[in-house]
Amino acid sequence: MTRAEVGPDVAGRTAYGGGMLFAFSVAPAVSEDTTGSVSAAVAAAIAVVRASGLSNRTDAMFTTIEGEWDECLAVIKGAVDAIAEVSPRVSLVVKADIRPGFTGELDGKVERLEKALDFRSTSD
Repeated sequence: MTRAEVGPDVAGRTAYGGGMLFAFSVAPAVSEDTTGSVSAAVAAAIAVVRASGLSNRTDAMFTTIEGEWDECLAVIKGAVDAIAEVSPRVSLVVKADIRPGFTGELDGKVERLEKALDFRSTSD
């Protein structure tokens, strides 16, 4: 689906329909844990993500969610709010892949990469 096929919204801008990927990292900027660990606070934020019902994946550095613009930003805000309950300062990093009309990209992008790596290893 091209950007033009998504269509303009009421203000004439292009509407971003379909799935979007948001990778984010949220953590206390100030840890009250004497070991410096932020695991408990981050777990509270990830619980918000998992309760959202959005497709998600968490790794050692980021959590990636897939959905519509407003629902993803609401989940990120909820994760920040969870951290803010235990820290007076919150660190947030967000990266977005906005590709109108595409869904299932949380897995799709990785699958295409793996196929490219397989092709590369068999053609060497």
